[in-house]
Amino acid sequence: MKQRNWKSAPRHNRRKDPAGIGTRAVWAGENIEPWQRATQVPVALSVSYGYDNLDEWAQVALGHARGHIYGRNTNPTVAAFEEKVRLLEGAEAATSFSSGMAAISNTLFTLLSPGDRVVSVKDTYGGTNKLFVEFLPRFGIDVCLCDTTDHRGIEAAIGEGCKVLYLESPTNPTIKVVDIARLAASGRRQGATVVVDNTFATPINQQPLELGADLVIHSATKFLGGHADALGGVVCGTADLVAKIYHFREITGACLDPMSAYLLLRGMKTLHLRIARQNESAMNIARFLEAHPKVERVFYPGLKSHENHEIARRQMSGFGGVLSFAIRGGFDAVKSFLPRLNYAHLAANLGAVETVAGPPATTSHVESTKQERAAAGIPEALIRYSVGIEDADDLIADLRHALKSVGKKSNPKRRTRQ
Repeated sequence: MKQRNWKSAPRHNRRKDPAGIGTRAVWAGENIEPWQRATQVPVALSVSYGYDNLDEWAQVALGHARGHIYGRNTNPTVAAFEEKVRLLEGAEAATSFSSGMAAISNTLFTLLSPGDRVVSVKDTYGGTNKLFVEFLPRFGIDVCLCDTTDHRGIEAAIGEGCKVLYLESPTNPTIKVVDIARLAASGRRQGATVVVDNTFATPINQQPLELGADLVIHSATKFLGGHADALGGVVCGTADLVAKIYHFREITGACLDPMSAYLLLRGMKTLHLRIARQNESAMNIARFLEAHPKVERVFYPGLKSHENHEIARRQMSGFGGVLSFAIRGGFDAVKSFLPRLNYAHLAANLGAVETVAGPPATTSHVESTKQERAAAGIPEALIRYSVGIEDADDLIADLRHALKSVGKKSNPKRRTRQ
């Protein structure tokens, strides 16, 4: 590939890479200025970057020439990560953050001012929901949260005034799906900026910009990185919007560190392979759970029984690696069931190569009260199950064994891995 210099973030490029998405996951953002003939993006740990004359320094500082000035603004390793995500999402520009919540909060505070109105859904991730119900109203921002699958209700709320339409699909942890194209068209008619959290779907399974969104957000900590070893967030979209968000981030300081950027870059090389495996395994596991007598309900858009299945079929190329399910017996049954899983970390994370499981009370909505979770339609007995890349047969056998304990009075005990 032709070598070229790193550019400063954010990116301004309307050309879409014609290569397949699997090829882009490996090569995008990495056709860089070589350093000692390295084939991998190096970790640039320098905080500052020196210049031989003030004229050149000023040109870079003002964004008129390529280069880097200070690590809080841009960094070569971070820029390579941003470019990879930008090309995977087919965006004009991208900028990164220290975490997914930093990406979400910086975006909302960039776009919204006192007196503005944001329309969203009730089923957003718990941290996002806290921004809507606790933080944004303190700044005089009107927040309207709608029933997630009531598309007519959401459109009506948009019609009453909307500066930002914020969507999440699939949602965390109830795995609901919204019709992005339909709602984005409604938001655009009102002059709203349409933002979509694409963390669960990833650019492999869903392309919100092609469906009409202006901005796409990822918690890169999850599926993009895929190895549960690096925090990060990223926003992609139109050049003008990303430039505004980048400016807010460079001043407020929630920048992505270069070591995390390197780990995220490395993880993304296998994104296409991991998502294909997780899509297939999650589908098989969802079917198994749906047929099990001790499982009350399964939430997975790949199932025909899912209320948004037809929407998911239209806008997704794969149904994702996360499902949730409720078992009979309430939260006591959950406490008995989860410790008996052998091939699952009981932890507050998802999207990793290892399977991860837990209830919303300790994962996605740990900041919320029981009453707040109930108001959002999240059952206390719900289990979020993020499928890893293990053999699906082993995961199903593990679930079958743990489900035998449901309804029995005994101390939960994890099996020893053989």
